Amino acid sequence: MAGGNRAPTLKEIAERAGVHVSTASRVLRQPEPADGWSESALRVREVAAELGYQPNLWAASLRTRKTTTLGVVMPRLTDGVVATTYQGIEEAATRAGYSVLLSSPPDDLDAQRRAIALLVGRQVDGLLLSSLHTPGGPFIESLAVGNVPLLTVTRHADAGLPFVGGDDRHGGYLAARHLLDRGYTDLAVIAGPAHATTATDRLDGFRSALDRASIELPAARVVPSTFEVDGGIEAGRRLLESSSDRPRAIFAVSDTIAIGVMGVARDLGLRIPDDVALLGYNDIPVAAQLPVPLTTVRSPARQIGETAARRLLDLVEGREAETTRLPVELIARGTT
Repeated sequence: MAGGNRAPTLKEIAERAGVHVSTASRVLRQPEPADGWSESALRVREVAAELGYQPNLWAASLRTRKTTTLGVVMPRLTDGVVATTYQGIEEAATRAGYSVLLSSPPDDLDAQRRAIALLVGRQVDGLLLSSLHTPGGPFIESLAVGNVPLLTVTRHADAGLPFVGGDDRHGGYLAARHLLDRGYTDLAVIAGPAHATTATDRLDGFRSALDRASIELPAARVVPSTFEVDGGIEAGRRLLESSSDRPRAIFAVSDTIAIGVMGVARDLGLRIPDDVALLGYNDIPVAAQLPVPLTTVRSPARQIGETAARRLLDLVEGREAETTRLPVELIARGTT
């Protein structure tokens, strides 16, 4: 560090790097360009690192009226998919020179409203919301966020907000087509919670494929649940305990639900896929390592998080942000 314990100045960094002070300032406060740093910019950053330079974020926020902080409201961080999505958000924000304030309230409206108010009070530059209930419009309109840009991730709203997530409707369609192509027509769906658009979109896509094939999905064969293993156990029992009315194949709208169904099938002495086929969603890391590897729809959780952070930063910088649905992929394994 320059001068013993004294922090180096921008002028000292600029002089040592052989650039103008304004150039050094710009390089040290901006994220890396898409085409990489120039030679002179790299030199500035190397000198700053050698001298132990730390930017004065408080002073910068007073000049720019920005805190270089993004707020994220995201439920169920114990869920591996949610955690991976958040990891993508944080990595993209960090690369852009932003920090992240995370709130993980319970999955209910009042708790989410309080979490959002707290983050707005901390003067975040933008908000990523992933814990929206359906319909999201009245909830969004009830929020007191001032001019803070909002973007939804994973779950979308009907309030005209830009959204980043997987193409869940297409994923549900792929799941149904996979089962139909293998000759399964006696089907059931464990549909997740009705307030989550991730769940409802997957069910809608599944239904659309059945409609095209003129296959009926009776109301009794669509069972609500939570996203957790316990939800899969409870719903799995409802579908599998009656030997006279057991579906031949089940689509679970998350892999954790599917794992719960596997436990029920085991306890009932049923073999997968011989007695009942099973298809999940998300492709969590353990899916391929289960005793019978799980057929699933792969959704790019980390990429969703990274893309959402970049889109929010577009809004923060005054640019438009388009709704983005990232492609999903059917991964066929042993359970079908």
